[in-house]
Amino acid sequence: MSDSTVTGPEGREEVAVPRTVTGEDRPGPLIRLRRPRRPRLWFEILLIAVSYWTYSLIRNAVPEQRGKALRNADWIWRTEHTLGVAVEQSVNHAVNSLSWLIVGMNYYYATLHFVVTIGVLVWLYRWHPGRYAATRLVLFATTGVALAGYYLFPLAPPRLMRGGYFVDTVTVHHTWGSMASGDLKHMSNQYAAMPSMHIGWSLWCGLTIFALASVPWVRVLGLLYPAATLLVIVATANHFWLDAVGGVLCLGFGFAVARVWYGSLPHALPRRVPARTPAPAQALSS
Repeated sequence: MSDSTVTGPEGREEVAVPRTVTGEDRPGPLIRLRRPRRPRLWFEILLIAVSYWTYSLIRNAVPEQRGKALRNADWIWRTEHTLGVAVEQSVNHAVNSLSWLIVGMNYYYATLHFVVTIGVLVWLYRWHPGRYAATRLVLFATTGVALAGYYLFPLAPPRLMRGGYFVDTVTVHHTWGSMASGDLKHMSNQYAAMPSMHIGWSLWCGLTIFALASVPWVRVLGLLYPAATLLVIVATANHFWLDAVGGVLCLGFGFAVARVWYGSLPHALPRRVPARTPAPAQALSS
C-alpha cells in the first residue's frame, strides 16, 4: 500500500497518511511506537509530572558524598588553573558587586530553568505535534543520563568549596534563587553539580527554538538563552563552566537516542501527523 502525503510550504512532506483498507498490512507495535504520533494532552501532563518526580527522587537519593564532592571540586579548580581557564571566581566576584544584577540572576537561576522548558514543550505540543514526541525524548534521555553523572562524579558547586574562594550569592543577598541554598538545601542534593542540567535544558530549548521557529529574532533569542544561562550559573557560583560541558555531552546523548529511535533528528520529522483513527474494519465478504 502507498501513502498519501501533503507537501508543506517549505517544500517537504508534512503529513504522511497510510492508505489501508484492511488490517493486513498494519505495522507491528514496535514500528507504531517509533512512528511520530499526535500527542494526547492528559498523557503528556501525567508523563512529565511523573518523570520529573522520579528524576527528583532519584537525584536526591544519590548519597551526598561530601568529602568526595569537595575533593572533586578542588581537582576541577586546580585543573582549570593549570589550563589557564579558571574564570569562575572573577566572574562571580565581578557580578556580585552589582546587587541589582546578581539578584536578577538569582531569580533567573531559580525560575527560567522550569518556565522556559515548559513553555517550549507547550509550543511544540501546539504547533509541532509531529515533532513533539521526538523532541521530548531528547529532553528525557538527556535528563536520565545526567543521573549517572550525579552518582559517579559527586561534585560540590563552587559556592560550597573550602577556602572561601566564591560568594554564595543567594545567601549573601537573601534571595530565593537555589534549591540548594538557605532553608531549601535539605530538599535537594547539594553535591549534584556535574553535569549541569541548567545548561542541558537551556541548550535543548535554544536549539529547538532555533531549528523550528520561523521568526528570525526569535531564533536569535533561542541561541542567546543558553549563553545567558551559562553566565548565570557561573556568576552565581552554582557551577563550574566544565559542568556546562557535561550538560552539553548529555544533550548530545539525548539527540543520539532520538536519532536511533525515530531514524531522524526531531526537526526533520513532519510538523503535523494525522489524527488517530480507529482500526480499519474487516472487509465485508462478498
